[in-house]
Amino acid sequence: MKIAISSDEYFPIIEELIADVKQRGHEVIYLGPSKDEKAQDWPEVTLQAIAEIRSGNAKEGIVLCWTGTGCTLIANKIPGIRAALCVDAETARGARKWNHANVLGLSLRTTSAPVLKEILNAWFDTPFTSDEWNLQQMKRIEEVERAYLQSH
Repeated sequence: MKIAISSDEYFPIIEELIADVKQRGHEVIYLGPSKDEKAQDWPEVTLQAIAEIRSGNAKEGIVLCWTGTGCTLIANKIPGIRAALCVDAETARGARKWNHANVLGLSLRTTSAPVLKEILNAWFDTPFTSDEWNLQQMKRIEEVERAYLQSH
């Protein structure tokens, strides 16, 4: 599966993240500065990653900024994107299971290498639930998106 990864700043955790995702057998599309480049605007790089998902070029995304809040917020403005800011494995597990999250939001400031590994294990190992109640919740999200788009 192709995964779009974006970050507004370069931190060593980016290398660890990309290596881990590739080690799991996924192809990575990285959007953001390299080690020697200056920081970029977090809305811009996040929207580039989301565009990769919306176009079908990537199946999922992982977006990062200093707190993880901004990149998650902007990602969730786009219909069909269900981004979850995850600070631990249990949150990642729940985001996948109950919210069918397709974009993982991470903090450059607080995500250590061991916590990153735990979050990625939970993210990639947890399937979306398919029970009737949960599918109804996902349908409600889609209805809200459609209603909002039609009213504007």
